[in-house]
Amino acid sequence: MIKRYDKRAADALRPVSIKRRFTQYAPGSVLVCFGDTKVLCTACFEEKPPQWLRGRGKGWVTAEYAMLPSATQTRASRDNAQRGRAQEISRLIGRSLRAVTNLDAMGECMVVIDCDVIQADGGTRSAAITGGWVALRDAFQLSVQSGYLEQSPLIGACAAVSVGIVKGSPVLDLNYAEDAEAEVDMNIVMDGEGRIIELQGAAEGSPFARETLDQMLSLGEKGIRELLAAQKQALDYE
Repeated sequence: MIKRYDKRAADALRPVSIKRRFTQYAPGSVLVCFGDTKVLCTACFEEKPPQWLRGRGKGWVTAEYAMLPSATQTRASRDNAQRGRAQEISRLIGRSLRAVTNLDAMGECMVVIDCDVIQADGGTRSAAITGGWVALRDAFQLSVQSGYLEQSPLIGACAAVSVGIVKGSPVLDLNYAEDAEAEVDMNIVMDGEGRIIELQGAAEGSPFARETLDQMLSLGEKGIRELLAAQKQALDYE
């Protein structure tokens, strides 16, 4: 049995918190924490979809991910906020949220999910997707209450979690120290029915067996069920 730095069991999530209405102005605003990872997710409407989508009677959901300069131990320049890794994560968040949204029911509008990492300790993209969905849900609900939309275009929930192989053992929800030494690192996105939206994974050194993949998928599914329950609990406090 692997001994984790924070003494968690191999199949245990870090403490999860989802605080809705965290800021005043955005229709959807969530502070999501996976342990020491903290991400502010806001959802805002724009009246027009992207240029390439206009005139087609449907909407769009997109995301912008960035880390604050002081989110890690070494300050990062703001000039690099949307380059490389940040662009890739932004696209992942957008794809994940569009997978559970009926874009045809939105009309010609767009929702932008801004995911700003306040503090990073591993799993930032998973936290951003999990919190971003709650922010998107709140924004759609507010749009229905205001009469902007007839009904919420959401067709399901989604959440994400990291899994990996550390010191030869499968573990759930890696923090930074574990991620840095993982032999295999994977991010899993699933919807509320346990269907896979996206998998992102790679061996950091040696290839891994199909059996190992199955173990990580089972761990990830367990973690995502718990994250979906945390989302529901946060939403129960209307």
